Amino acid sequence: MPNLNLDRLDHLVLTVRDVDQTCAFYRRVLGMEIETFGRDRTALRFGRHKINVEHAGRPTPIHLCFITNAPLADWIEHLKACGVTLRDGPVKRSGAEGPIDSIYLDDPDQNSIEVSTYPAPSQGKL
Repeated sequence: MPNLNLDRLDHLVLTVRDVDQTCAFYRRVLGMEIETFGRDRTALRFGRHKINVEHAGRPTPIHLCFITNAPLADWIEHLKACGVTLRDGPVKRSGAEGPIDSIYLDDPDQNSIEVSTYPAPSQGKL
């Protein structure tokens, strides 16, 4: 059997009640770009990743974890300025590549968003 490994998240789909409201939230709060593609389909872009956004009568909440290089304290201040409630954090968690520090918030459809940082690499032993 071949050695099959997953490298990174390519894209995922959020099903939401209001595509415009969701896109506005992700652009304003997390700085994502809005893209229209195909037959009036919508996606949110950041870095090398994208999230397709589709309308659904009853969305199913999901959890998204984003890694940032910015201090979480800066994110907390930004969320306050955006009128977004911090649900939890900062707290220590385990990420795909090891320990992370995280804060949590919800988008307009109650999808859970985790914004996390990995600790800075040590500069060597003294």
